[in-house]
Amino acid sequence: MQRKIIITGDGSKTIQISDWDEQYHSKHGAVQEAYHVFIKKGLQLFNNEHISILEIGFGTGLNALITLMESKKLGLKIDYTGVEAYPVSIEEIAQLNYIEVLDVENFKEHFESMHNTPWEESIAITPDFNLKKQQKDFKEIADDQQYHLIYFDAFGARVQPELWTESVFSGMYTALKANGILVTYAAKGSVRRAMQHVGFQVERLEGPPGKREMLRARKVLY
Repeated sequence: MQRKIIITGDGSKTIQISDWDEQYHSKHGAVQEAYHVFIKKGLQLFNNEHISILEIGFGTGLNALITLMESKKLGLKIDYTGVEAYPVSIEEIAQLNYIEVLDVENFKEHFESMHNTPWEESIAITPDFNLKKQQKDFKEIADDQQYHLIYFDAFGARVQPELWTESVFSGMYTALKANGILVTYAAKGSVRRAMQHVGFQVERLEGPPGKREMLRARKVLY
């Protein structure tokens, strides 16, 4: 498939898959979408804790980077697992401009380490942030009550509907600890219903710029 680097609405870059007319991040702004969905509506619910995060769609590493940055402000120690079936190439990563847009030159080495470290190994990016990248299909995830927070950042249901099914969300529900949270940019009714059918309590929340709503799901045990 043809892939190209594009500039989004906030000046940050992302990767577009031309055949699908689909991007790794919102065309309205990659960085601002990531902050709104995954940090504001997810990570910021935790503070001064040791938590485990699962990212569905490691992609460009943007979510991991901003999570590392924000974890320092929140006093968090994080074990971060990023699952990606088709890793982004180092050549594509080199064309992205997150360090410049975020103005965090002091995190450049950490961001490069996230992409240069080996897959399938837990690596200490900093003393308080461990990263494990796993190359596999999302449907192969079989973790049990391991995560406090899931970033569900797969390609949209329009192009990959098989990733937004009850079967997949059942796996996410199992992977979460009690009272664990899943956040996603998606807001389709079919996605919300699939989450509810496997046991999640689901909230509609204000979406990032350019999107009216998003979803946050919680694993509540009675």
